[in-house]
Amino acid sequence: MTAIHPDLAGASIFVTGGASGIGAALVAGFVAQGAKVAFVDLLDPADQVATLSATATHLPIGLQCDITDTGALEHAMDQAVAAHGPFKAVVNNAANDQRYALEAVTPEIWDDVQAVNLKSYFFSSQLAAARMGPNGSIVNYTSISYMVGTPSLIPYATANAGISGLTRSLARELGGKGMRVNAIAPGWVLTEKQEKLWATPEGKANFLKTQCLPRHMRPDDLVGPTLFLASDASAMMTGQTMVVDAGVVTTG
Repeated sequence: MTAIHPDLAGASIFVTGGASGIGAALVAGFVAQGAKVAFVDLLDPADQVATLSATATHLPIGLQCDITDTGALEHAMDQAVAAHGPFKAVVNNAANDQRYALEAVTPEIWDDVQAVNLKSYFFSSQLAAARMGPNGSIVNYTSISYMVGTPSLIPYATANAGISGLTRSLARELGGKGMRVNAIAPGWVLTEKQEKLWATPEGKANFLKTQCLPRHMRPDDLVGPTLFLASDASAMMTGQTMVVDAGVVTTG
């Protein structure tokens, strides 16, 4: 059962990568809190918007956008602010965790991975900070991949390590304005994409052995932690990377 955060009701929320996977669960979670949600995705957002609109207090806005195109992302954010007001929270969730063997990584692949998984996070945060109300919150999605050194994910894991560094620096930069910046590092979340491309029965069984909790993670497992960091319930948390992985890694 997800906790209710009264300060999110009517709040302006912006989510990247909100049409599928973890992002879709996050958008639905914010909508259920009564928030005014706008989200972007490379995928057509129409189905997600139609599904949520049936029960939403405020009609969600879904925009098709390539987050590596900073101008397009800025335009999408401006549309969201025009409709919903200054942001209470911005969640940078969009990512691409394509696998590459070491020898297969080219300069073009490297640049593409960093553009999606790190560069876009910086510019999204820069744009968000200029469009954020008092006591706003930025939540960046990273991954435990850089903590455990996952093979075949070197460019992606490198970007995710950068997100944690970016989060800490942004927290220092924006703290004086009352803005908070935190990150969430999920473990292996079995989205439809993961199930289709990489989650073999053997792989899932082996990974489950690394967890303390004997259940595979699903997108809904990230909703509560994200709402917490977006809300005033975490008012004195900033500069942190919060691990949500069923106990694979240990921090602190």
